[in-house]
Amino acid sequence: MCAVMSASSIKAGYQIFKDSMRKQLVRAGQWEEYMATKGHLRADRSSFAAGYPQTVNDYDDAEYVGNITIGTARYGTGQTFEVLLDTGSANLWVPDVACTEGATNNCPNKHLFNATDSTTYTKIGRSWIINYGTGPTKGFFGRDTVRFGTDETDLTVPKCTFGQATYISSYFKRDVIDGILGLAFQSIAIDNVKPPFIEAIDQKLVDQPLFTVWLEHDGFKQNVAGGVYTWGAEDYMNCGVVIAYQTLTSATYFLFKMQAHSKLYISPSHVLSRHSDWREWRNEEANAFAVSDTSSSLISGPPDVIEKIATAAGGKFDKASGLYTIDCNAKIADIIFVIGSATFGVDSANMIIPISENQCALSLEGYAGAGFGSSWILGDPFIREYCNIYDLGNKRMGFAKSYQR
Repeated sequence: MCAVMSASSIKAGYQIFKDSMRKQLVRAGQWEEYMATKGHLRADRSSFAAGYPQTVNDYDDAEYVGNITIGTARYGTGQTFEVLLDTGSANLWVPDVACTEGATNNCPNKHLFNATDSTTYTKIGRSWIINYGTGPTKGFFGRDTVRFGTDETDLTVPKCTFGQATYISSYFKRDVIDGILGLAFQSIAIDNVKPPFIEAIDQKLVDQPLFTVWLEHDGFKQNVAGGVYTWGAEDYMNCGVVIAYQTLTSATYFLFKMQAHSKLYISPSHVLSRHSDWREWRNEEANAFAVSDTSSSLISGPPDVIEKIATAAGGKFDKASGLYTIDCNAKIADIIFVIGSATFGVDSANMIIPISENQCALSLEGYAGAGFGSSWILGDPFIREYCNIYDLGNKRMGFAKSYQR
């Protein structure tokens, strides 16, 4: 599990504020606004212009997890949760203390939100349900302060509506995460709830209406530093200059059109036949779309195309895992995407992932429709190779070369 701070921990230096001020502000309903303002006053202009960087932890190059806090404790920080920072959804939810529904309780090892421990909590009470492939997750809505991190100087957003789960799918019981923080547009949110980062934009808590994702390749390791999400700015520390921007098709998912001359092939030694397979795919997928999704550990695409690429790269389909296995020390040619007029190559280090201690696979998956109505999902392997800039304000995606360490 990620190293997290207990919900009851007291931060050094927090006691310098007199209780009388706290009580007055809480009584006036102004405490959460005061805390958000205090963070801005503490940050100098140069650090603010650099956005709010948040480190995420890597689990086997398959899942990148961030810590957030929700609520305001009387003598400490808010309650800490480990969440998947997900550009493929738009709701924030975490397990509630009331998460005891169902024949079996799927929440016993999760961090649970307790509304009575927060001085800034407001109950909304409306019910919600999200149906995942592995079953439903459901609960009710509340409103509280959400912090993107656990430190006082991290991005802190008052009055965020979030889901308090009273039942979670059995899949999440086995997962390291407590919940999910959706980062896509409000239009796809359950009950049209405003996502926390869009709330931050609307409250003018960030300099720019965008965030940047930089992910590391760590291999078969768990709970190690695995990248940085930079809220409100581009990441000039870990990313190069922007190679290209691509306009989004709509303010929904981070979905963009792959132009008619877009193509995907293996280069330079394993090129699909330009007279048959490659040309046929290009014509059929002339109006293809792709989505950038941080919650996807693979690159997903049309099954027939994925099969050709994986086979050409030396992969062998394994029914047990549903993946194309390959030697962990193999060196394959770059997988090349052409998006618009820019070329993006994903190298061997990011395309070969561990699936056990001694077995590896290509991070490619055949998936018709890909769940978004798109032809391709560009998941973590692509994002490890290229920093992805999610520009909500201008409704576009930016791509910059990642400085892998």
